[in-house]
Amino acid sequence: MRHIAAAFCLVGAVTCGGCTVGEGDGAVTSTRLYVHDCWDGPFDLGPTFFAANAFSTQQVSMRVQRGDNNQEVSDGLTVSIRDLQSIRSKSLGQPVPVGIPPGVDLSGGATFAGNTDAVVSLSLYLHDTCYLQNGALYSIGGEITFTHLFSGNPNETVGDKRLTEAQFENVEFADPRDVASDGTFETGKVSLVSGWFRFYFQRGQPAQPFP
Repeated sequence: MRHIAAAFCLVGAVTCGGCTVGEGDGAVTSTRLYVHDCWDGPFDLGPTFFAANAFSTQQVSMRVQRGDNNQEVSDGLTVSIRDLQSIRSKSLGQPVPVGIPPGVDLSGGATFAGNTDAVVSLSLYLHDTCYLQNGALYSIGGEITFTHLFSGNPNETVGDKRLTEAQFENVEFADPRDVASDGTFETGKVSLVSGWFRFYFQRGQPAQPFP
């Protein structure tokens, strides 16, 4: 995800005209979030910043974050989409499976026993709260439903095609370092996370790089 800043930043806002950079609505919560040596209990992200980065018309990464600091020093959620137009044409309003992001290495060379072909993956990062640890969890199962989805065109002028609205419930998150030799995770080390977000993209400057 660290190469995001090398592209351009399309920043969410509630309205398409006269909008404020990063504005949107949403929530990310868990009744029990588990992050090794950092967090074990209820969690509420309280996001205040919403952004999207389009790498192509097929690949978009969205950020739902508390505050507008650089991702490496913030808490937030990343939603990576790798088959954007297929979802927009066939799956709006329908649950879309989520899985572990590509390129995430499991400890000990284990092979993940779950979904490795999902076109949507979620990453929950707690780089502010868990700044002394690697506070990152990755989706290993569950579904997300998009009712609206940004077209991926950085010059989009049609309001409805600039809107992203999605919700997910009890998506499973885990730390790849906690994987067992058979590619599964212990129940106590899997967090169930729910949330929703809604924003129109607004092309603008990236979030500030330093706190």
